[in-house]
Amino acid sequence: MDTLLTATEISNYRQILPDDESSEKVLATLEKYDGRFDDSFDELLGEMGGQKSFDLKRLRKVTLKQLRKEVCGDDSFRTKVQEYSKNPGSAPLLNGLIGSLVLLSNAHGIPLESTIATIAVLYILKIGLNVLCEYTEATDDDSAL
Repeated sequence: MDTLLTATEISNYRQILPDDESSEKVLATLEKYDGRFDDSFDELLGEMGGQKSFDLKRLRKVTLKQLRKEVCGDDSFRTKVQEYSKNPGSAPLLNGLIGSLVLLSNAHGIPLESTIATIAVLYILKIGLNVLCEYTEATDDDSAL
C-alpha cells in the first residue's frame, strides 16, 4: 500500500507553512498525485536533474537510503521529530525539522534541496521515524517512499 497524505493533511500543512515556496511546491505536487509520496518524490527529484534522464525509482531508493542512514543515527533529529509530534501545528518546529535535515545532510556531504528535505520530513512524520529506521531498512526490492 502506498503511503499518502490526505487532502486534509495537505491543507493542514499548507496552513502551517503558508509563505514557504519550497513547502508550497511540495504540497502542490502531493496534491497533483493525490497525496502519493512515491510519485511526488519522483517528480521533485526529476526536476532537480533538469534535462538529464535518471532512473527515478532507483534515484529515490538511493536518496531514501542515504537519508535513512543520516536521520536514524542522529539523536538531535529524533528529538526534533518528537518535539514536533507533541505540537504538530507549530510552524517553527516544522521549519526547524526541515532545516535540521538540510543541515544534517549537508554536513555529511549530501547536498539536499529544501523541496526534497520537505517531502522527506512530511514522509517521516506520516510513517514515523521508528518505522523509517526499524522497519523500512533498504533492501534490493525496497519500494518505500
